[in-house]
Amino acid sequence: MAAIARPIMTEMRTEKHAHWSTLQESGTIRGILFLLWLQRLFGRGFFNILLYPIMAYFFLLNRRARKASLEFLQTHARQYPNYWQGKTPNYSDVFRHMYSFGQCILDKLLAWSIPIHEQDFEIANEPLLADFMAKTQGQLIIGSHLGNLEYCRGFVQRYKAKTINALVYDQHSANFVAAMQKINPASRIHIYQVNELDIPLILQLKAKIDNGEWLFIAGDRIPLSGEARTVTVDFLGRPAQLPIGPYMLAKVLQCEVQLMFSYRNAKKIYFELVPFSPQVKLPRNDGGVQLHAYAQQYAQALEQQAARAPLQWFNFYPYWASSQSAAESRATEKSGATAND
Repeated sequence: MAAIARPIMTEMRTEKHAHWSTLQESGTIRGILFLLWLQRLFGRGFFNILLYPIMAYFFLLNRRARKASLEFLQTHARQYPNYWQGKTPNYSDVFRHMYSFGQCILDKLLAWSIPIHEQDFEIANEPLLADFMAKTQGQLIIGSHLGNLEYCRGFVQRYKAKTINALVYDQHSANFVAAMQKINPASRIHIYQVNELDIPLILQLKAKIDNGEWLFIAGDRIPLSGEARTVTVDFLGRPAQLPIGPYMLAKVLQCEVQLMFSYRNAKKIYFELVPFSPQVKLPRNDGGVQLHAYAQQYAQALEQQAARAPLQWFNFYPYWASSQSAAESRATEKSGATAND
């Protein structure tokens, strides 16, 4: 059972405030492909049954994942009690949360291994999406770790004849990436591993945007460079750190910016395009006010999605703990600077 289960999640072996990128993968390529083979041979129903003991294994094994999930769900419940019908989420809801993640892993594999049909999607505001797909200009698209961004890439790239580039950091999940590439080499086309956005890469991305291509980037995790390149926003009624990278990049690219969300809603895949800004502008002398406004705008859009589908939130690490650590660090720096003045 452990050999089958390991591909589903990464083990949470790090300390409380460790960066998300340090989470250690414990899966194997063969294990991941075996799960997909079982689904193909016996169908989704069989996979759903098999997933219960697999996720029970991880529920018992990953204490930090359990705690992070419970914190998120209870934070969500305080903001949106109607969703929970007045009850406080408990560990049974945490298990449902992990089970949803297991479903998402399969969906990521299927997004690049079987034909995707438009009837499989529940598309919000189809006229808006149709107008967007007709655009010929390059676009920056900010996504998240809520739901399954692979469906956005797979759906658009396979059926809409758009060139999709993606900025990612997935070196902590190398086996899953290798399995995806084995399933469909196209899943790794136009993928850029990014430790840091340097000038040569930015110029390369600018050329792609000018050529009418699209660029995907996630906007909901502290960057590899740490908290120094984040801004504090309100998310689910609590201060959280979000990266400034997407908005700094958008300023340089001088293109339209959109948000995309995609996640499973029963048997359908919910897909929504959210207009963000015709062009990001960041005045030099406003003390970061506009930068904060953009990040808060993103946080509000992300929260609107999380309000409807909290079990599709897949950041299984101490999300607000990292933000608290960053805030404390900045407070210490400010107090130190004051003392030195």
